[in-house]
Amino acid sequence: QVQLVESGGGLVQPGGSLRLSCAASESIFNFYGVGWYRQAPGKQRELVATITTIGITGYAASVKGRFTISRDNAKKTVYLQMNSLKTEDTGVYYCHSENSWGQGTQVTVSS
Repeated sequence: QVQLVESGGGLVQPGGSLRLSCAASESIFNFYGVGWYRQAPGKQRELVATITTIGITGYAASVKGRFTISRDNAKKTVYLQMNSLKTEDTGVYYCHSENSWGQGTQVTVSS
């Protein structure tokens, strides 16, 4: 089964930026779409952004215009650029593809 590893999380002030990465152990992104999800404490996991094999992207209304999902097939990596971060963006961020989940990376937005 493919392994997905997220990185790039951390503590940032409101209004700041972070770029998350999701690295795959195999070249699957040519064949499968990818989704970034997040889970805040006490809440259900929610879909944040998606990208298809042909590069079509989609975003949750809460992040549209602030987050950008992109993909580098040669590096087997999908990115989530997060700008203008808000406290409500805090949570553990996961990537998902081909029925596999990463372990997640913590994003904390706080002053």
